[in-house]
Amino acid sequence: MSRTALRICPLCEATCGLVLTVDNGRVTGARGDRNDVFSHGFICPKGASFAELDNDPDRLSRPLVRRDGELVETDWADAFAAAEEGLQRVISSTGGKSVGMYLGNPSAHTIAGGLYAPQLIRALGTRHVYTASTLDQMPKQVACGYLFGNPFSFTVPDVDRTDHLVIIGANPLVSNGSLATAGDFAGKLKALRRRGGTLTVIDPKRTRTAELADTHIAPRPGTDAALLFAVVHVLFDEDLVSPDLGGLSSCVSGVEQIRSISGDFVPEVVAEHCGLEVSAIRELARSIAAAPRAAVYGRLGTSTVQFGTVTSWLVDVVNVLTGNLDRPGGAMFASSPVGPSPRPARPGRGFSVGRWHSRVSGHPETTSELPAAVLAEEIETPGEGQIRALITVAGNPVLSAPNGDRLSDAMGALEFMVSVDPYLNETTRHADVILPPPPPSYTAHFDVALSNTVLHNNARYSPPVFPLPQGRPDEAEILSRLSLVAVGLGVAADPKLVDDQVISAVLAKEVADPSSPVGGRSAEDLAAMLVEGPGYERRLDMMLRLGPFGDAFGARADGLTLSRLKSAPHGIDLGPLVSRIPEILRTSSGKVELAPDPLLCDIPRLLASLGSFDEFLLIGRRHLRSNNSWMHNLPALSGGTNRCTLQIHPSDAARLGVSETAVVTGPAGKLEVPVEITDAIRPGVVSLPHGWGHNLPGTRMRVAAQDPGVNVNSLYDDSLLDPLSGTSVLNGVPVQVAPG
Repeated sequence: MSRTALRICPLCEATCGLVLTVDNGRVTGARGDRNDVFSHGFICPKGASFAELDNDPDRLSRPLVRRDGELVETDWADAFAAAEEGLQRVISSTGGKSVGMYLGNPSAHTIAGGLYAPQLIRALGTRHVYTASTLDQMPKQVACGYLFGNPFSFTVPDVDRTDHLVIIGANPLVSNGSLATAGDFAGKLKALRRRGGTLTVIDPKRTRTAELADTHIAPRPGTDAALLFAVVHVLFDEDLVSPDLGGLSSCVSGVEQIRSISGDFVPEVVAEHCGLEVSAIRELARSIAAAPRAAVYGRLGTSTVQFGTVTSWLVDVVNVLTGNLDRPGGAMFASSPVGPSPRPARPGRGFSVGRWHSRVSGHPETTSELPAAVLAEEIETPGEGQIRALITVAGNPVLSAPNGDRLSDAMGALEFMVSVDPYLNETTRHADVILPPPPPSYTAHFDVALSNTVLHNNARYSPPVFPLPQGRPDEAEILSRLSLVAVGLGVAADPKLVDDQVISAVLAKEVADPSSPVGGRSAEDLAAMLVEGPGYERRLDMMLRLGPFGDAFGARADGLTLSRLKSAPHGIDLGPLVSRIPEILRTSSGKVELAPDPLLCDIPRLLASLGSFDEFLLIGRRHLRSNNSWMHNLPALSGGTNRCTLQIHPSDAARLGVSETAVVTGPAGKLEVPVEITDAIRPGVVSLPHGWGHNLPGTRMRVAAQDPGVNVNSLYDDSLLDPLSGTSVLNGVPVQVAPG
């Protein structure tokens, strides 16, 4: 008998509401939920494929354990025992610090990734933490850390109220937004145009988003920092800086330092470097300053370049100088329902990197993690602190990190490896134990991380559509049991202990804080008020009650609780973004520190790069019908424009004699790839999509293997990083192109 069930889509950052069709214990279809308070019925091809993902026959339903060199199916008791034996063997010999952790992008989309992975890291006591952040967003985190004192205080464009949106290095019509969580980004951009607003897109390729723009500026890849500095120069030179910085002048320091430094970035010099007309730079600055409300938004194309952190910083420097930071229609801060409740404005400890460094190459930690690009050398290189065991969670760094062949070889030399992953893929094929989480329909959903980057405040919760089969653990339990192994209690210990410890610690801290909404109360009494249910529900209930919209454990009658959220299956609208400065600032000065020394120290390197040119620069791209490497196994999303091709401009193709195939040679290797000739890309630039290369042996992804594509990351030098954030340089990379 058919029925429907509501579900928040877990497949990308848009977090759209879905209506699932359920028949005989299976999800058979998905459509947009028109009553969802956030997405209002929008759905993309990924969300529409929810049923295929949920029912993928290649998805692991039972754990795998390596026996006599082969991965074989086993039961959960045997798999957990094998995981415990292998991890304890390494921990007892060299300690938990010799165990590495890698967290992939999908970890940010699950309750388990948000709440339980950090517990496992703490249980191990390891500094060997690697995530997809240093292949993606870390420059933005570092920039926000220095500017605001908190690397998780992300600025997002208030698209619903802006008059001029400038998008640089992002393609939200394909990516659905990134570090800017928005259902139906395309609809928001069309609404902007309908109300007379202006859209400017800065990208070396005429993307789907650029096609919608009033103005498309196509600079040479990797020159975004210089371009934005030239914009800053014009703002000062033409007296376009907001006199009171939009009312924030008393909360901002470093303006005069920025004025002085920007003097070196004269548009006439920068324009040649960027491959642009001088007039384009000056008009860009004037148009942002002239708009009643404007917001500059940058993403992947501005992050994964050699000046990624400087570029991410300058995005918000422009927002500040034009008076568009923290005001409606500008760049604002979301209010996560599970974030901390407002506290009195006060100086904080500020932000820094380098509390420890990678063992081999000496790269500094950022936000308690090391660059993903150094994972291979930390496994390969003997000595004190060598990674001897590895735990991966929802990640495929063999395809996602630069020089994946080297990483693959390194994984083969590990003493032990555990993967928490639903697929036998290019990375997990090296594991000794694979512990697959259940399909999404069997798990609850709350966007712990992504609620911090929404373009409209909201709270939504999806309970599991189906109950778990007897004996099948969810991902939260899997990670909890691994945590218990790490602290020596073993997999047989009650996973509830992990949740109880977290709840006890958080509530003890809150009641001891006079500025907390529960300051001075009894932690034991508060714990007793939490909802009955699984540990993750009790923790979510606690976080909601303590959050900015929470009931403060009964002190605010209309406040949020998990029970109230469950009674609103389409979600609760918490209103538009609101101004949050100075409340959110945690810099040592208590101000927005516009000119932090670590960023200023990278300016000479940027200046030295002006005027350097390469014949061909390689950029990546995303497809609407995939999400990194893990959605290529769904028939509904294969084919069409979702292809792994080298895009090249017609003039370049004709000059080189390139037609059907080309050989691309990069710093770390070469690839032969089918060619797609298009005038949508700037001359001198070629593009390959990220996340392909499904042709390695020992995997179980049959649909993906039929059209494997090539792994663009095999071209990249794993030693080339943005020095301020440790992020791999994956865009604007010099390559050679020849006929295939």
